[in-house]
Amino acid sequence: MWLTLVPLAVLLLVVLRKAYLWLFLSSSPNPFSEDVKRPPAPMVIDKEARKKVLKQAFSTSRVPENLDVVVIGSGFGGLAVAAILAKAGKRVLVLEQHTKAGGCCHTFGQDGFEFDTGIHYIGRMQEGRIGRFILDQITEGQLDWVALPSPFDVMYLEGPNGQKEFPMYSGEKAYIQGLKDKFPQEEAAIDKYIKLVKVVSRGVVHGILLKFLPLPVVQLLSKLGLLTRFSPFLRASTQSLSEVLRGLPASPELQAVLSYIFPTYGVTPSHTTFAMHALLVDHYITGAFYPRGGSSEIAFHTIPVIQRAGGAVLTRASVQAVLLDSAGKACGVSVKKGQELVNIYCPVVVSSAGLFNTYRHLLPESARCLPGVKEQLEKVRPGLGMFMVFIGLRGTKEELGLGPTNYYIYFDTDMDKAMERYLATPREKAAEHIPFFFITCPSAKDPTWDDRYPDRSTVTVLLPTAFEWFEEWQEEPKGKRSGDYEALKQSFLDACLSRVMKLYPQLEGQVDSVAGGTPLTCQFYLASPRGACYGADHDLGRLHPLAMASMRAQSPIPNLYLTGQDIFTCGLMGALQGALLCGSAILKRNLYLDLNKLGSRVRAQKKKN
Repeated sequence: MWLTLVPLAVLLLVVLRKAYLWLFLSSSPNPFSEDVKRPPAPMVIDKEARKKVLKQAFSTSRVPENLDVVVIGSGFGGLAVAAILAKAGKRVLVLEQHTKAGGCCHTFGQDGFEFDTGIHYIGRMQEGRIGRFILDQITEGQLDWVALPSPFDVMYLEGPNGQKEFPMYSGEKAYIQGLKDKFPQEEAAIDKYIKLVKVVSRGVVHGILLKFLPLPVVQLLSKLGLLTRFSPFLRASTQSLSEVLRGLPASPELQAVLSYIFPTYGVTPSHTTFAMHALLVDHYITGAFYPRGGSSEIAFHTIPVIQRAGGAVLTRASVQAVLLDSAGKACGVSVKKGQELVNIYCPVVVSSAGLFNTYRHLLPESARCLPGVKEQLEKVRPGLGMFMVFIGLRGTKEELGLGPTNYYIYFDTDMDKAMERYLATPREKAAEHIPFFFITCPSAKDPTWDDRYPDRSTVTVLLPTAFEWFEEWQEEPKGKRSGDYEALKQSFLDACLSRVMKLYPQLEGQVDSVAGGTPLTCQFYLASPRGACYGADHDLGRLHPLAMASMRAQSPIPNLYLTGQDIFTCGLMGALQGALLCGSAILKRNLYLDLNKLGSRVRAQKKKN
């Protein structure tokens, strides 16, 4: 049987490749026709100048005329696709419900400190890397990156016999040797693991291809068993991380260390795919980076690209609905302005608000019942919430002994069971059983920090939490919730401060301010359903090849497109992929091929020079 299927599969793939290339031979302008990178300009630190870019409040007079596209949400998935379309000559309006643009890339000020909210570090931002190249083209090279020193991460595993330390070094050789130094008896398992990571992550293009191919074709390939047979990435998308680690085989402690980075996508090893994990490990194995000037620089240098094409990015613009015409096609949005609704009409609507907000809240009831909409919602669920703690300190990083290394602190090698026990704990006792902490010092990562905030430093802590623990207070106004809510919140704050002081005992007496954010905080500021900062859960169901194929930029509603982390994966680079997929669908051209051609020309020119 297989001897018959293999020639059929090869023929089918050849036909598909030709159809794929033909499909995107578009007459639309190429947004990546020329290299627009230029030397970074001096950083803008004037607060009023930054406000003019990041805090342009919505008014009807600021809505550009003759709009081509409206984008809902100013997370990076929304800003990036808006910039891409602007580079193709489109006039784009981005609408943000918060007071500041940027989504998880925005920063906020409190008690004289600045805190980032979602960008803690990024991988593969070296010159010449594809991710850096794409970001340079979107921001015209104005976004600069600082390499974190090695080790960029340290995992602590605490147990009855004390604490063990596992550093993650920058560079593949150093990264691997660091693991082998800690597990000299399991070198073969480590080598096998790294080989799998490399093979699987290289096949990520197959996951992207699923978003382009007609869904019936993907379903046929799956039925024939061809998706997982010929693609290591798609095969790993049907295997859990814990399943692969057990098959190495690896000891429980090595399994815990190899999976330490799972909080960056929010799903424990038994419930996520090895493909998702491999992407993250490969992303960071060469080292980690932080945006010079803080994460708000990402939005600050993307928005001008949109504005120069006649578009705008407006805040305090809460979109209430996607407008549909008599044929059921998206034709604009309705925005709340005070007590009134303002309708804005345009040929194309893009939502960066996530699947749940878009389908459950922004579409009229008639559209929510469409089979395609219901089918997509059935494949996903909101991800886990996070509790965030922002600590302001008196003193410089040198005086306080703070460095840019990130710390993951665990108390069990079996994180699946630890998380299950934790989430089953009564909320009043939950802070006593936190299974892990992520602790980082943003001020120590940014070389511009000391000039902007002299004699001050910051520490940020993240830990998992359940939305259900805070759900009963979601209807109460922010800042005026009951004493029980504040007491529960304080229990987590106390636990975090205790852990920070154990990691940094020298900070005792240097704390100037402490603020905490629950899932309700995330839901309020980021409009994240149930406070799920990573969007749809990155579990086995969502990341199955057929589910990945169905979560695409073109929604079941004509002229309504989707972008952001729900289209591909979470994180800055995941949102960027969502933007490229969305831009490709709208412009009907393969932006990946456009970028590849531009990259080849740039490399050839550099070689010539």
